[in-house]
Amino acid sequence: MAGTLAREALFLLAATAFLALTARISVPLPFTPVPISGQTLGVLLIGALYGPRRGALAVLAYVAEGVAGLPVFSLGRAGLPVLLGPTGGYIMGFLPAVVAAGVLAGVAAPLWRRVVGLALASAAVYLVGVPWLAAVTAAPLDRAIATGMLPFLPGDAIKLVLVTGVTPAGAALLARLGLRPW
Repeated sequence: MAGTLAREALFLLAATAFLALTARISVPLPFTPVPISGQTLGVLLIGALYGPRRGALAVLAYVAEGVAGLPVFSLGRAGLPVLLGPTGGYIMGFLPAVVAAGVLAGVAAPLWRRVVGLALASAAVYLVGVPWLAAVTAAPLDRAIATGMLPFLPGDAIKLVLVTGVTPAGAALLARLGLRPW
């Protein structure tokens, strides 16, 4: 039992480290407080490989690390003010996104369902993030959509293709390490 817990903790730590690394891929944009970030790629991949429950634990641990002051969020930011600021809704949207990716886009899913599942998971980030952005910045919703979603859709399409492509190999590697999605 202690070995299983240690192994789970190690995989959880690996997931949060991966999310922190993908957050380092951040490009600020002059017209929005939301940067282009690799975080959603990390969230989608963790969901597809770890499954909905383990993926949710990984995202919750990642958010806890950031709130605790570790510089794991995009642009190396940390702390509760990040969650309460313009990008906080997107970070909160990672939780439903990782669950959706885990339920709908795992390696056992047919290719079409993986693609649709990852698209729905990406949409979950926006369903939480865009209204939050509008509320925090006091912008109308159409402006929040224009600055907090539309510019990011081409990159999301690329992330979706990447995650769809690497999920089978990633799942095979994790299976060799004794990790099955749950």
